[in-house]
Amino acid sequence: MNTTERQDLYTEVNELLDIFNEFAANQSGTGFAMESIKPCITEMIDYIMKDATEAASMKDWLDRTDFWTAPASTRFHGNFKGGLSLHTLMVIKQSLVFAHPLLENFFASPEAEKYTVRAYDIFVAALCHDFCKTGFYGVEYRNTKDITGNWVKQPFYKTKNENRNLGHGNESVLMMLEILPSMINNRMVIEAVSRHMGFSDLSDSETFNYSNFLQNPLVVLLQTADQTAAQWFGM
Repeated sequence: MNTTERQDLYTEVNELLDIFNEFAANQSGTGFAMESIKPCITEMIDYIMKDATEAASMKDWLDRTDFWTAPASTRFHGNFKGGLSLHTLMVIKQSLVFAHPLLENFFASPEAEKYTVRAYDIFVAALCHDFCKTGFYGVEYRNTKDITGNWVKQPFYKTKNENRNLGHGNESVLMMLEILPSMINNRMVIEAVSRHMGFSDLSDSETFNYSNFLQNPLVVLLQTADQTAAQWFGM
Protein backbone atom coordinates (compact mmCIF):
# COMPACT_ATOMS: atom_id res chain seq x y z
CA MET A 1 0.00 0.00 0.00
CA ASN A 2 1.25 3.46 -0.79
CA THR A 3 1.30 6.36 1.67
CA THR A 4 -1.97 7.84 0.42
CA GLU A 5 -3.81 4.53 0.73
CA ARG A 6 -2.56 4.09 4.27
CA GLN A 7 -3.54 7.62 5.22
CA ASP A 8 -7.04 7.06 3.81
CA LEU A 9 -7.29 3.78 5.73
CA TYR A 10 -6.42 5.33 9.08
CA THR A 11 -8.57 8.41 8.48
CA GLU A 12 -11.64 6.24 7.92
CA VAL A 13 -10.75 3.97 10.84
CA ASN A 14 -10.57 7.03 13.10
CA GLU A 15 -13.87 8.36 11.75
CA LEU A 16 -15.56 5.05 12.55
CA LEU A 17 -14.04 5.09 16.04
CA ASP A 18 -15.36 8.62 16.50
CA ILE A 19 -18.86 7.34 15.72
CA PHE A 20 -18.47 4.59 18.32
CA ASN A 21 -17.15 7.04 20.91
CA GLU A 22 -20.01 9.43 20.18
CA PHE A 23 -22.56 6.79 21.14
CA ALA A 24 -20.42 5.49 24.02
CA ALA A 25 -20.07 8.94 25.59
CA ASN A 26 -21.16 9.29 29.21
CA GLN A 27 -21.32 5.54 29.72
CA SER A 28 -19.40 4.18 32.67
CA GLY A 29 -16.93 1.30 32.64
CA THR A 30 -16.86 -0.97 29.62
CA GLY A 31 -20.65 -1.06 29.28
CA PHE A 32 -22.58 0.09 26.25
CA ALA A 33 -26.25 1.09 26.40
CA MET A 34 -28.32 -1.46 24.46
CA GLU A 35 -30.50 1.24 22.93
CA SER A 36 -27.40 2.83 21.37
CA ILE A 37 -26.28 -0.27 19.47
CA LYS A 38 -28.57 -0.02 16.44
CA PRO A 39 -28.11 3.72 15.77
CA CYS A 40 -24.34 3.35 16.24
CA ILE A 41 -23.97 0.48 13.75
CA THR A 42 -26.42 2.14 11.34
CA GLU A 43 -24.42 5.38 11.33
CA MET A 44 -21.23 3.41 10.72
CA ILE A 45 -22.88 1.67 7.74
CA ASP A 46 -24.01 5.00 6.30
CA TYR A 47 -20.50 6.41 6.68
CA ILE A 48 -18.33 3.59 5.33
CA MET A 49 -20.58 1.90 2.74
CA LYS A 50 -20.46 4.40 -0.11
CA ASP A 51 -22.73 2.33 -2.36
CA ALA A 52 -26.25 3.37 -1.31
CA THR A 53 -27.76 0.14 -2.64
CA GLU A 54 -25.38 -1.99 -0.59
CA ALA A 55 -25.95 0.12 2.52
CA ALA A 56 -29.72 -0.22 2.12
CA SER A 57 -29.41 -3.97 1.54
CA MET A 58 -27.36 -4.37 4.71
CA LYS A 59 -29.72 -2.34 6.88
CA ASP A 60 -32.75 -4.14 5.46
CA TRP A 61 -31.21 -7.55 6.22
CA LEU A 62 -30.34 -6.55 9.79
CA ASP A 63 -33.94 -5.44 10.35
CA ARG A 64 -35.51 -8.51 8.67
CA THR A 65 -33.57 -10.97 10.80
CA ASP A 66 -33.31 -11.23 14.57
CA PHE A 67 -29.82 -9.68 14.52
CA TRP A 68 -30.77 -6.90 16.95
CA THR A 69 -32.42 -9.23 19.48
CA ALA A 70 -30.62 -12.60 19.17
CA PRO A 71 -28.10 -13.78 21.78
CA ALA A 72 -24.45 -14.30 20.88
CA SER A 73 -24.38 -17.73 22.54
CA THR A 74 -26.40 -19.97 24.83
CA ARG A 75 -24.00 -20.04 27.79
CA PHE A 76 -20.99 -17.81 27.28
CA HIS A 77 -20.53 -14.21 26.14
CA GLY A 78 -23.65 -12.35 25.11
CA ASN A 79 -26.11 -15.05 26.22
CA PHE A 80 -28.94 -12.54 26.56
CA LYS A 81 -31.39 -10.66 24.36
CA GLY A 82 -29.42 -8.35 22.06
CA GLY A 83 -26.14 -10.10 22.87
CA LEU A 84 -25.30 -10.73 19.20
CA SER A 85 -25.57 -7.08 18.20
CA LEU A 86 -23.61 -5.97 21.28
CA HIS A 87 -20.85 -8.52 20.61
CA THR A 88 -20.74 -7.49 16.96
CA LEU A 89 -20.37 -3.82 17.86
CA MET A 90 -17.57 -4.61 20.29
CA VAL A 91 -15.76 -6.67 17.64
CA ILE A 92 -16.08 -3.74 15.23
CA LYS A 93 -14.66 -1.43 17.88
CA GLN A 94 -11.78 -3.79 18.76
CA SER A 95 -10.96 -4.23 15.06
CA LEU A 96 -10.69 -0.47 14.68
CA VAL A 97 -8.64 -0.04 17.85
CA PHE A 98 -6.13 -2.71 16.84
CA ALA A 99 -6.03 -1.73 13.16
CA HIS A 100 -3.24 0.85 13.34
CA PRO A 101 -0.69 -1.00 15.52
CA LEU A 102 -1.34 -4.39 13.95
CA LEU A 103 -1.30 -3.20 10.35
CA GLU A 104 1.73 -0.96 10.80
CA ASN A 105 3.58 -4.03 12.03
CA PHE A 106 2.26 -6.06 9.10
CA PHE A 107 3.28 -3.40 6.56
CA ALA A 108 6.89 -3.91 7.64
CA SER A 109 6.69 -7.62 6.77
CA PRO A 110 7.57 -9.35 3.47
CA GLU A 111 3.88 -10.23 2.98
CA ALA A 112 2.77 -6.59 2.95
CA GLU A 113 2.95 -6.12 -0.82
CA LYS A 114 0.28 -8.79 -1.35
CA TYR A 115 -2.52 -6.94 0.45
CA THR A 116 -4.34 -3.63 0.25
CA VAL A 117 -6.44 -3.11 3.37
CA ARG A 118 -9.38 -0.70 3.51
CA ALA A 119 -11.41 0.47 6.48
CA TYR A 120 -14.44 -0.80 4.54
CA ASP A 121 -12.98 -4.32 4.57
CA ILE A 122 -12.28 -4.17 8.31
CA PHE A 123 -15.79 -2.96 9.07
CA VAL A 124 -17.61 -5.44 6.82
CA ALA A 125 -15.60 -8.41 8.14
CA ALA A 126 -16.31 -7.45 11.76
CA LEU A 127 -19.98 -6.71 11.11
CA CYS A 128 -20.62 -9.97 9.26
CA HIS A 129 -18.43 -12.39 11.19
CA ASP A 130 -21.25 -13.85 13.33
CA PHE A 131 -24.19 -13.46 10.95
CA CYS A 132 -24.59 -17.26 11.15
CA LYS A 133 -26.06 -16.77 14.62
CA THR A 134 -29.16 -15.03 13.29
CA GLY A 135 -32.12 -17.38 13.39
CA PHE A 136 -29.91 -19.93 15.15
CA TYR A 137 -31.32 -19.88 18.69
CA GLY A 138 -34.76 -20.50 20.10
CA VAL A 139 -36.27 -19.77 23.52
CA GLU A 140 -37.34 -22.65 25.76
CA TYR A 141 -38.43 -22.77 29.39
CA ARG A 142 -37.44 -24.80 32.44
CA ASN A 143 -38.85 -24.97 35.93
CA THR A 144 -36.76 -23.27 38.59
CA LYS A 145 -37.34 -21.80 42.03
CA ASP A 146 -37.41 -18.04 42.55
CA ILE A 147 -36.03 -16.27 45.63
CA THR A 148 -39.20 -17.05 47.57
CA GLY A 149 -38.96 -20.78 46.85
CA ASN A 150 -41.84 -20.85 44.37
CA TRP A 151 -41.52 -22.75 41.10
CA VAL A 152 -41.52 -20.54 38.01
CA LYS A 153 -40.81 -21.10 34.33
CA GLN A 154 -37.41 -19.57 33.46
CA PRO A 155 -36.67 -18.84 29.79
CA PHE A 156 -33.32 -19.87 28.31
CA TYR A 157 -31.73 -19.95 24.85
CA LYS A 158 -31.14 -23.23 23.04
CA THR A 159 -29.71 -24.03 19.63
CA LYS A 160 -32.51 -25.03 17.25
CA ASN A 161 -32.54 -28.72 16.36
CA GLU A 162 -33.37 -28.10 12.69
CA ASN A 163 -30.22 -26.07 11.99
CA ARG A 164 -28.07 -27.10 9.02
CA ASN A 165 -24.60 -25.68 9.30
CA LEU A 166 -21.61 -25.66 6.94
CA GLY A 167 -19.39 -24.30 9.70
CA HIS A 168 -19.58 -21.18 11.84
CA GLY A 169 -17.45 -18.94 9.64
CA ASN A 170 -18.59 -20.35 6.30
CA GLU A 171 -22.27 -19.85 7.11
CA SER A 172 -21.53 -16.20 7.86
CA VAL A 173 -19.69 -15.88 4.54
CA LEU A 174 -22.74 -17.18 2.66
CA MET A 175 -24.98 -14.62 4.36
CA MET A 176 -22.51 -11.81 3.70
CA LEU A 177 -22.42 -12.68 -0.02
CA GLU A 178 -26.20 -12.78 -0.18
CA ILE A 179 -26.37 -9.24 1.18
CA LEU A 180 -23.26 -7.87 -0.57
CA PRO A 181 -22.76 -9.77 -3.85
CA SER A 182 -19.86 -7.47 -4.74
CA MET A 183 -17.80 -9.17 -2.01
CA ILE A 184 -17.61 -12.38 -4.05
CA ASN A 185 -14.13 -11.43 -5.30
CA ASN A 186 -12.89 -9.97 -2.02
CA ARG A 187 -10.99 -13.01 -0.84
CA MET A 188 -9.33 -11.11 1.99
CA VAL A 189 -12.66 -10.43 3.71
CA ILE A 190 -14.06 -13.87 2.88
CA GLU A 191 -11.02 -15.54 4.46
CA ALA A 192 -11.25 -13.32 7.55
CA VAL A 193 -14.91 -14.18 8.17
CA SER A 194 -14.46 -17.85 7.31
CA ARG A 195 -11.44 -18.32 9.57
CA HIS A 196 -12.25 -15.94 12.42
CA MET A 197 -12.66 -18.86 14.86
CA GLY A 198 -9.16 -20.18 14.22
CA PHE A 199 -8.69 -23.94 14.57
CA SER A 200 -11.90 -24.41 16.58
CA ASP A 201 -14.19 -24.22 13.53
CA LEU A 202 -12.24 -26.36 11.04
CA SER A 203 -12.56 -29.90 9.78
CA ASP A 204 -9.48 -32.13 9.81
CA SER A 205 -8.84 -31.49 6.11
CA GLU A 206 -9.14 -27.71 6.55
CA THR A 207 -6.44 -27.62 9.22
CA PHE A 208 -3.86 -28.84 6.68
CA ASN A 209 -3.14 -25.40 5.22
CA TYR A 210 -4.63 -23.24 7.98
CA SER A 211 -1.35 -21.41 8.68
CA ASN A 212 -1.43 -19.97 5.14
CA PHE A 213 -4.51 -17.96 6.06
CA LEU A 214 -2.52 -16.16 8.77
CA GLN A 215 -0.60 -14.38 6.02
CA ASN A 216 -3.81 -12.38 5.56
CA PRO A 217 -3.66 -9.51 8.09
CA LEU A 218 -7.44 -9.24 8.23
CA VAL A 219 -7.67 -12.85 9.47
CA VAL A 220 -5.34 -12.03 12.36
CA LEU A 221 -7.04 -8.69 13.06
CA LEU A 222 -10.55 -10.19 13.20
CA GLN A 223 -9.46 -13.11 15.38
CA THR A 224 -7.79 -10.68 17.79
CA ALA A 225 -10.84 -8.44 17.88
CA ASP A 226 -13.26 -11.32 18.38
CA GLN A 227 -11.28 -12.92 21.20
CA THR A 228 -10.60 -9.67 23.07
CA ALA A 229 -14.22 -8.50 22.82
CA ALA A 230 -15.38 -11.78 24.37
CA GLN A 231 -12.58 -12.53 26.82
CA TRP A 232 -11.40 -9.09 27.93
CA PHE A 233 -14.73 -7.27 27.91
CA GLY A 234 -17.16 -10.17 28.23
CA MET A 235 -19.13 -9.02 25.19
